[in-house]
Amino acid sequence: MDILGLARHRDQFNRITEIAKVLGHYGLAEWVHKIPSREIRNLLASPATQTLGKRSWEERVRLALTDLGTTFIKLGQALSTRPDLVGPELAMELRKLQSETPADPPEVVARMIQAELGHPPEELFGAFDPVAFASASIGQVHHAKLLNGQAVVVKVQHEGIENKIRPDLDLLLALAQLLENYIPASKAYQPTITVTDFRRTLLHELDFVAEKRNLQQFSHNFAKDPAVHIPEAYADFSAKRVLTMELLVGIHGSKQKELHQSGADLNEFAHRAAQMYLDMIFRDGFYHADPHPGNYIMLPGTVVGVLDFGMVGRIDDSLRENLEDILISISNGDADGLSELLLQSASPPSDINEAAFRADVADYLAEFAYQSVKDIDLGGALEELTAIIRRHRLILPQGMALLLKTLVMLEGSARELSPKFNLMELVVPYKSKMIRDRFRPKRWLDKFRRVYRDIDHLVSKGPRDLAKFLDQLRAGKVVVQLEHQHLQAAVNRLVIGILTGALFLGSSQLWSQNIPPLLLGVSVPGAMGCMLALAMGGLLLWVISRQKE
Repeated sequence: MDILGLARHRDQFNRITEIAKVLGHYGLAEWVHKIPSREIRNLLASPATQTLGKRSWEERVRLALTDLGTTFIKLGQALSTRPDLVGPELAMELRKLQSETPADPPEVVARMIQAELGHPPEELFGAFDPVAFASASIGQVHHAKLLNGQAVVVKVQHEGIENKIRPDLDLLLALAQLLENYIPASKAYQPTITVTDFRRTLLHELDFVAEKRNLQQFSHNFAKDPAVHIPEAYADFSAKRVLTMELLVGIHGSKQKELHQSGADLNEFAHRAAQMYLDMIFRDGFYHADPHPGNYIMLPGTVVGVLDFGMVGRIDDSLRENLEDILISISNGDADGLSELLLQSASPPSDINEAAFRADVADYLAEFAYQSVKDIDLGGALEELTAIIRRHRLILPQGMALLLKTLVMLEGSARELSPKFNLMELVVPYKSKMIRDRFRPKRWLDKFRRVYRDIDHLVSKGPRDLAKFLDQLRAGKVVVQLEHQHLQAAVNRLVIGILTGALFLGSSQLWSQNIPPLLLGVSVPGAMGCMLALAMGGLLLWVISRQKE
């Protein structure tokens, strides 16, 4: 995607200029000088924008993303789940990102509901409060009642939000590609893949039909659990930009003072919430991926109510097994097993110091060797493990990174409710279940089916693909493409080195054989050739020593 091409559109050019000013204001545009385009450098690094802030770099990033609006706030929130990419300090700072989007006026809300559901709110609902009681980056929520008197909340998407987000996503993808093209070191952090995944997730979040399906799936999974209540979704009053669901009446997890004054057993509530999440992860493979306190609500009887189903995670068998193995290795103190698991599941750099990585993992596990289960801070342990992964430049799969972030947030949220809470105590009982599940016939049958499918595909299509390749090879149509960074400069230095060596060797022959003309008995062409070769060689060594990796 060509950012200059995008900039030819007036609206996009204005947005690029706005981004440039914000980056410059917070001193975050230093990298643009590496882009070989005067237009880009002038656009993004204008001296008028260079007002370097006095705050920490992490705080300046958060403030810049906040100033840039919804798309960039959402990007920051997504990056807060990837401490392996951005580092634990920046990830922690990005968790503070909040969107204070003003609510749309009542006439706009009514117009949106009519467009999505075919009728104005006064015809659809027995009562509808046109003034939102909360507003976030994507939508706002209103109190209402169905015609049968059922109390509900209606989530309405902000008008025009998708038209604001899509152009920003195009710009982000273009900037990510610029980074990869002109700053080779950035490739290790996979900016294009990260932005592409973020684009898919955010566009999915704009579809309230998908959120309704998530809500219905969770309701099915916990239908028989009396300790958990998932609000009911009303399909007849929901569409792509409107979602109607049951109103849950209780105390929000973010209202710590009210929770403690309620007299309820908060330790029991924290354990129920954590147990719910572990069931989502290890039992269902489908989990709520945003467990901050504001998304909990304590219902009567310390029943756990859950809100906001826009961000979810799915776990396939491979990811679940990797997570189980990591937790088992931590609990068993198996440094070799944990090191091997991380090297296999993550993407290590080609120059990784494997011995140093294994030593760091062994030191990390040694901290827990003599601790009892109840003393192990699983959230802190996972954060420290992520710091080791980051230090050695391993890149975790997105699903694994999101899952680890969820577990860390889960323990932090639960400890806000009950300081004595320990997530590891709840995880340990799953350990024996994990091991038993490995030997279940159904699990082995599923693996056999996948292997059989792969073998069948190889047997049925492999010979045909091989024959096609051999035909192309015989016809001389096979083309091998090799991409080298800075190859031209290396070739130039090699050629100069060869010429220098040849010149020195030839001149030495002239000198040794006293080829005339002679000066004081020394061959003039031989001496001049040797001196020139030495000068060229010295210059080449100096250039190589000055070359920056």
